[in-house]
Amino acid sequence: MKPQVNAIAGRLSLRAPQRRSLEILDRISEIIPPHKGADIAAALEILRSEFPTVTDFEREFPSFCFALATGVGKTRLMGAFISYLHLAHGINNFFVLAPNLTIYNKLIADFTPNTPKYVFKGISEFAVDAPEIITGDNYEAKAGTLFDQVLRCKINIFNISKINSEVRGGKSPRIKRLSEYIGESYFQYLSELRDLVLIMDESHRYRASAGVRAINELKPVIGLELTATPFVESNKGAIPFKNVILDYPLGKAMADGFVKEPAVVTRKNFSSVGMTPEAVELMKLQDGVRLHEQVKVELETFARETGNVIVKPFVLIIARDTTHSKSLIDLMQSESFFEGRYKTKVIQVDSSKTGAEEDEMIERLLKVESTNEPTEIVIHVNMLKEGWDVTNLYTIVPLRAANARILIEQSIGRGLRLPYGKRTGVTTVDRLNIIAHDKFQEIVDEAKKPDSAIRLQQVILEPEQIGEKTVTVVSQPQLASKLGLQPEHTTASTLIPQSVAAPVFTTPGDQKVAQITYEVIKKLENQPLKLPSVSHLSNPEIQAAVLKEVKSQYRPTQLEIEGVTKQPDFAAIVAKTTEIVKQQTIDIPRILVVPTGKVQSGFHPFTLNVETLNYPVVDEELWAKHLRTDQVDVISTGAGGIEELRLEDYVVSGLVDFDDVSYDAHADLLYLLAGQVVARLKSYLPDEHEVRKVLGCHQTEIARFVHAQMQEHYWEKATGYEVKISKGFTELKPSAYTASATEPVLDYRQPPADKSNMAKYLFGGFKHCLYPVQKFQADGERRLSVILEREKAKWFKPAKGQFQIYYKSGADHLEYQPDFVAETDSVIYMLEPKSKNEMTADDVVAKRDAAVKWCQHASAHAATYQGRPWEYLLIPHDTIAENMTLKGLAERYQVQAA
Repeated sequence: MKPQVNAIAGRLSLRAPQRRSLEILDRISEIIPPHKGADIAAALEILRSEFPTVTDFEREFPSFCFALATGVGKTRLMGAFISYLHLAHGINNFFVLAPNLTIYNKLIADFTPNTPKYVFKGISEFAVDAPEIITGDNYEAKAGTLFDQVLRCKINIFNISKINSEVRGGKSPRIKRLSEYIGESYFQYLSELRDLVLIMDESHRYRASAGVRAINELKPVIGLELTATPFVESNKGAIPFKNVILDYPLGKAMADGFVKEPAVVTRKNFSSVGMTPEAVELMKLQDGVRLHEQVKVELETFARETGNVIVKPFVLIIARDTTHSKSLIDLMQSESFFEGRYKTKVIQVDSSKTGAEEDEMIERLLKVESTNEPTEIVIHVNMLKEGWDVTNLYTIVPLRAANARILIEQSIGRGLRLPYGKRTGVTTVDRLNIIAHDKFQEIVDEAKKPDSAIRLQQVILEPEQIGEKTVTVVSQPQLASKLGLQPEHTTASTLIPQSVAAPVFTTPGDQKVAQITYEVIKKLENQPLKLPSVSHLSNPEIQAAVLKEVKSQYRPTQLEIEGVTKQPDFAAIVAKTTEIVKQQTIDIPRILVVPTGKVQSGFHPFTLNVETLNYPVVDEELWAKHLRTDQVDVISTGAGGIEELRLEDYVVSGLVDFDDVSYDAHADLLYLLAGQVVARLKSYLPDEHEVRKVLGCHQTEIARFVHAQMQEHYWEKATGYEVKISKGFTELKPSAYTASATEPVLDYRQPPADKSNMAKYLFGGFKHCLYPVQKFQADGERRLSVILEREKAKWFKPAKGQFQIYYKSGADHLEYQPDFVAETDSVIYMLEPKSKNEMTADDVVAKRDAAVKWCQHASAHAATYQGRPWEYLLIPHDTIAENMTLKGLAERYQVQAA
């Protein structure tokens, strides 16, 4: 394998199926060097022995189809292909075909430097010498650059639909007409190039068109096709491609977490009996919008919790025709539809729009991902197909009559892309909702069929859930409220609870000085030697340094006239602000434990538990059907159709894909474990042929099964470890909660009537909590807050990312956030109330051990400046009663360091 493969995969952050595609292209280039004059028949024969799914190139030149599911990243893969062929083989000429105007424009944008989705971002060679982009609109004007030897890499991007329209009636396309500048047609010029590579995007859309038959005469050195559906529809059904060299279907992309998880949604106990079609349609529309409003709140809450960009979701409604589409937009723009809230937030996308209306429609559609663009509902009639790559589609309401399979295939494709590029683990953020009350059971049954490529989740809407309006509650620290600070990027769904802490500084000028002071203090977080704790803010030298910096940063407003307007009392405001920071902060240091000297790691030898490894015999007919119809990832779960020499190699090649497994370091153990897997399969499968099929079909799942057990035997050692304090204290992060818009904030002293739904309530009325409102997961937590308030302890429930304590869970290192932090006169407690039956659970123990170590390091740091030590308490929920004291809980439930 050429070194460029690893370099490009790393620079472009390729996903596993993208990297595998690049590795296959590298192998193809070894078998068939990318030059004209190759023996096509001989090359095909060699390739078939290694890639049995390629039975025919289907062209007069070597051509291969990479079938990657929607949302995996075909455009980025194009960039990787071009980078590899240019850097590894010196190829300078590429011809990229787009199926329609939408994708044509998108490709031009993505291949243009300094655009958000630039495909060569990270390829340093192209940063200095970017490829020349020649399009179907400017190739005649750019004829002068064709023979410029300085422009080494040229990428032609053409729209096949335009070429198809030009060849109707037997005419020649414009690209074949004579160009006076170059003395021949542009087509002739391209066909004579010795290194032209043809890349066909969404090739299933135009594979048999007259335009492509003309393009085939270019005789490129190689053709690369990319599509999610490697077959052509005909009167006799789907005709599969014969040159599929990698098949990564939608079911596999879902299993690997590269796309959203689609779910079909209905009401609880829904029945259409006695309902008119119009009534069912209205119910689906209303439920779709209600669900959309809940999703919008959940997305904002998630973004605020994790520090991510807020995503604005939208609803896609699939109408029957333009008349139906017009009636829908009239309904949604009326005052009777959700009190007129969507009057300016809905657009109609269909062929009825022309001229200025069409331009406005397209502009709004292209900007639908922007939070500044108001559109939240898109109504369309069969106009949104490949190329409309949005990441914020979360709800689909199909209203066109269709069978379940068509509903599944046509509905979900446009909404699968993830807004953050990967799954978050939060169900609402990772799920695509399809509102299908009247088709619910039909779609569920269709998705359960053996040949279905996907498995749909089911979401049943409860009656109380349908009518409930939710909001994102941003609970910022009392410190921020005292200084007059407001949360950033508030939306219509954002609710800021009333703080018990009124702004300390009342004039705009004083507030400005106080806020500058706070910003200066926050910068001192990163200087633990100078400022190990907020208590040291009172030191005269610190006060003087802060005051000097504040004065240098302060700029009077334009309305302030020197000598007339009273200047702020800088010294007094700085002193007051530092005092507030001290009162409203608990010192939480940022602790890093770094190894010193040589670090070694590995896995101890062990015997696998293979009792649950019982994969059945793979049905021959089902196996063949998968390869033909692109329904299930049978071949691609292995290595793109490569048959391994030894049975154990299937397991080993799957294991080395994990980041913590090195073939060179662990080869003996890997083959030992692989041998145990093979022995298990041989013990109940009829022959080696069946074992090979099971290993090929379930390679990924088997590798995960083995890898999970390897984690229990992982070891790591270093010469030593050094504890580094990068911050003496950290700014308190705002908390974000999803809550009912109508439920009042409850008094923490009183338990709610329904304790089983404790997590849905907001509690307030605190005097000593560092936040105005908090949420509790169980009533034991509420009772603990009563104890903390009574004892006047300074306390809060940390937001995500506040501590950055990590614990090991299998192969992953997950972040642990303790439930409570409380500071008394003598100690700082980290408190974790837990259900009695969870006290010894593996993840609870792992979190406990990580937290105890953190407390040790934090206490050692505190000792350097006579600060308070940290203690960790793991408390059973049922033992927390309001008559208890914090000291009493500590005596019973403090976890000592081992």
